[in-house]
Amino acid sequence: MLQNKSFAFGVKVVGLSQYLQTEIKDYSISKQVLRSGTAIGALICEAEFAQSRADFVSKMSIALKEANETRYWIRLLNASEYINDQQSEILLNDITEIISMLVKSIKTAKNNS
Repeated sequence: MLQNKSFAFGVKVVGLSQYLQTEIKDYSISKQVLRSGTAIGALICEAEFAQSRADFVSKMSIALKEANETRYWIRLLNASEYINDQQSEILLNDITEIISMLVKSIKTAKNNS
């Protein structure tokens, strides 16, 4: 579930980045949000084959940091009026759900060690 959600979110972030570059002509923030927003799913995939519970927690924790950074960029894009409230709300709802799932996964892994 988390992998699927993070992948779908990554696809949205790729579209957002393309929109920012072609329509807004912003390249710096678009690259930042692209990097952090797509790293989430990649790290979750890495965690699936972690070498240990500690490695799993580490990768998921880094994914959580990337998700939190992505939330910052989305909020900044909305405050700067690069994206509208509706676009922002959709993305923020998605990332908030992913963050919640990551926190639960990390807590569960730590408590089961």
